[in-house]
Order: sequence, then structure tokens, then C-alpha cells
Amino acid sequence: MPRAKARRTEIVDVAAETAPDETEQPQVLIQLQDETGTRTGPQMVVPVGATVAQLDDLVSSIMTDTADTPFAFFLGDNQITSSLKALLHARQKEEWLDRQLSMGKRVKRGDEDNVEFKNPEETVLNVTFRPQSIFKVRALSRCAASLDGHSEAVLVVSFSPDGKCLATGGGDKDIRIWDLDTSLPAVDPLKGHRHWVQVLSWSPDASYLASGSRDGGLMVWKHNAFTSFVGTSLRGHKNYLSHIAWEPLHANKKCDRFVSASKDMSLRVWRLGSGLEFTLSGHQACVTCVKWGGDGQIFSSSQDKSIMVWDAATGSPTQQLQGHGHWVNFLALSSDLVLRTGAFDHEQRSFADKDAAASYALERYNKVIAFTKSERLVSCSDDNTMFLWNPSQSKLPIARLTGHQGAVFHVAFAPDGRTIASCGADKSVKLWNAADGKFIATLRGHVSAVYHVSWSLDSRMLVSGSRDSTLKLWSAVNHDMIENLPGHSDEVFSTDWSPDGRTVASGSKDKKVRLWVH
Repeated sequence: MPRAKARRTEIVDVAAETAPDETEQPQVLIQLQDETGTRTGPQMVVPVGATVAQLDDLVSSIMTDTADTPFAFFLGDNQITSSLKALLHARQKEEWLDRQLSMGKRVKRGDEDNVEFKNPEETVLNVTFRPQSIFKVRALSRCAASLDGHSEAVLVVSFSPDGKCLATGGGDKDIRIWDLDTSLPAVDPLKGHRHWVQVLSWSPDASYLASGSRDGGLMVWKHNAFTSFVGTSLRGHKNYLSHIAWEPLHANKKCDRFVSASKDMSLRVWRLGSGLEFTLSGHQACVTCVKWGGDGQIFSSSQDKSIMVWDAATGSPTQQLQGHGHWVNFLALSSDLVLRTGAFDHEQRSFADKDAAASYALERYNKVIAFTKSERLVSCSDDNTMFLWNPSQSKLPIARLTGHQGAVFHVAFAPDGRTIASCGADKSVKLWNAADGKFIATLRGHVSAVYHVSWSLDSRMLVSGSRDSTLKLWSAVNHDMIENLPGHSDEVFSTDWSPDGRTVASGSKDKKVRLWVH
């Protein structure tokens, strides 16, 4: 028999090589496989009480080139958070409860705890492993600073891609730049807008800040090492700005092009130095969001219930994605974080020139989209649903994501592109699988509508801001609340997690900006 075939059919008794007390446990037969379903190693007999750490060691012993990479493990759609036995027992309890209810029997709370664990015999458990980031972001635990200065509600907060400063805007028409080392203003307030500042967007190389206001005003600010800012006004939009997106660094190392979206039903592509390049017309109502993808496409959503895909080079429409029954509120790309931060990451690398930075930005982009082979897009709507799309392959959605009991306000991909978080008027945050759109978990704790969610850099945690004036920190692994973060005295409109993973910023109707750290 060929060696390769023999390796596939043999069964390795891992339990026989463990300590004597461990071999007394019941044993199960498992088959390790990666996210694509490709089998790794032979079938193995392991103790049913095998923990995540032991499974991690097992994978590392088989795949020697990933010895330093931590893994997450799944049985079907359920993540193993403590041990195989704990997850199997939880499943058996759920199955027992479903059987009792299907037979019309009355069940008291806690009755399922009396279900005894039955070891699955003569069954091969397919255990899927997923690589995780090597570094870990520490959980938030306290408010490090309350930044005073705005005289009206703070509507938007945005960290620079290099994590050196924070920009905030609100109802007082001013933009404030904060030094994160001192928690003090880095410069005097940036003045130029004549109405609420509700959009802020940094260029991927952190050289420029674009801002938009409720009167249709659009400005681009160039800075000198964050010590002084000079603003240029760009005229064209006739109604308020809803969103701004920059061309990715790997596609344009000068970072001098961006697109703006407005309630005037149009999008406009601008180039710094020359002004307006072209206008994208096609939507029949307010354009609510715009994203500039990594493969030369621009995506826009509108209150006309549609999503349009545009060629970034010519401005011509290439697709119209339809399916929503009400306004489309927001869009998110699976590559959002790497497109936003370009060549900046937690390693704080330095580059010899712009070409080297653009090359590393492309490497980061390719690494993220490798999971799904192409960029994924997710849209959320006032119709209480979301759609998962793969625009490069089809104009039909991959999946319709249902479960929210109210309008879905915001949606965001985890930095690794594997999980989607959504929030809305039903006071909940929900997690979904980014590959197929399957529901993962509901995170409950807020007592009013949830406006915004932001992911940690390692994709293990997320923070949400709500109308109930609190932020809450959630575990994307255990699906529970890690920390309740009170402090604001009114609605929390915006949140942002710094690119270095150290700080979360929140902006509120109470006119305060708060910084949260470990």
C-alpha cells in the first residue's frame, strides 16, 4: 500500500501516549480538518475531555510550520471553548430539551442539567481548526480619559491609521485632533465647516483627513506631523455628506484619490490637487454609504434599496445588487481594516519608500481575502435583514441573514475577515460566519438600540455603543460580555478601536469623548 494512502487510513491512539490518569477518561475518535474541509493527519483517538490547549498542541505537532500559531477549534458551527466533552454535553442537553418540547412535555428551567453525558462511540468527530492571530489585545477595563472641548454632541470619532492621534467631529461644526499620549488637543480646533461634522476619514498613509458636514461641505486637511493642519474646501455636493472612502494604498501609493457620498443621490471621485474627476450617478435616493474595494471597485448603498458597483477607473456602473425591501443603511467589506490602515499594523514597521509600503499593504490585503478567495461585502437595512455578497463572482447574494427584530444600523467584519458583527434597534449585537452567512450567536446586555460596533485588532473581542449611554465589551470566542463600560451620560453615537489595539474611543450626545484602555 502506498505510504500516502496508509497514512490516511491508519488510526493513531493519542490517548495511549498520555498520562495514566488521563487514559481513564472515555475516548473519542476525531479527524482534524482545516476551514476548507481538507483533512489534516490521520484519524486519532483522544480523551473526550481534551482541552483547547491539548488540541492546539496536537495540531502543532502535525503541522510543524505553524508551531507558534494558536488555533480555534469547532465541531460543526460550534466553537470548542473549554473541552470536547463540555461542548458534546451541551449539545446533548439541547437535543434532550428539543425532544421533550417536541413531545409536548412540560420542562422546568434547569431540568436539562440532569442529563447525563453519553460518550459518542463508533462516531468520527470532524474537528475544524482555524488559525488565530499570534498577538492578543488586552480587554478594556476602565476609562483612561474624558476629552472635553466639544460644545455639542460628538457624532464621529476616528483614529489615524498609524494610531498616533484621534480626530473627532460633532454638532459644534469643529474638528478636534487629540494627542493620544497626553490626552490633550494636538492642535487648535479645525474650523471651516458651517454645519454639523458627521463624516471623518483618514487616508491610508495618514497624510490627509477628509471631513464632511450636514450642509454638503467637504474639506481635506493636510498636516505637518500632526502639529498643524491646512484645509482645502471641495465644492460640488448639494446636500449632506454621508460617507467618504479613500483609494487603497496598494492601488495608489500617493493616496490622493477618494470618493464621497451624499444625500444629493450622487457620489463624486476627487483627486487632490486637481479636484473633481467624475461623478457617479445612478441612485434614486440618498446614498448612505460608500466603500472603495481593493480590486478596483467602488460599492455604494442607498435609500433606494439598492447597492451599486462601480469601476473605480472609469466611474461606470458594473452591477446593481438588489434584494433589500427598505433603505440600505451601511456596507462593510471583509478587507475594511487593511484597506483603512494600509501598511500600518501592530508591529509598527518602517519603510524605505512608498513602494515598499504599498507592497506590504498589498501583502496584508491578499492575506485577509485568502480566507474567502475574494472580497466579501455585507449590507444591512431597515428591513431588519442583511445580505452577504461576493460581487466579483455574482450579482446574487450568498446568503440572506435574518434574526434581528428591528432595523440594522451598523455592520462590521472582524479584521481577519472570518466573522461579521451587526447591531440594531432590537438592542442586540449578533455574530455571523463570513464564509456562508450562518448565524453564530446573539450578544444581549444593552437595554436600548445599539448604534455602532468596533472590532479589536486580533478579532477576539468587539465593543458596542448604545442609546442606553453605555459601551459593552464582548468576547467573540465565548459569546459573552467581558465588561460593562458606563461613563457617558447620554447616547453613544460612535466608537472606534485604535489600529494598535490599545485604545477605544467613544463619542456621545453628552458632548464628551472618552478613551478606554486595559
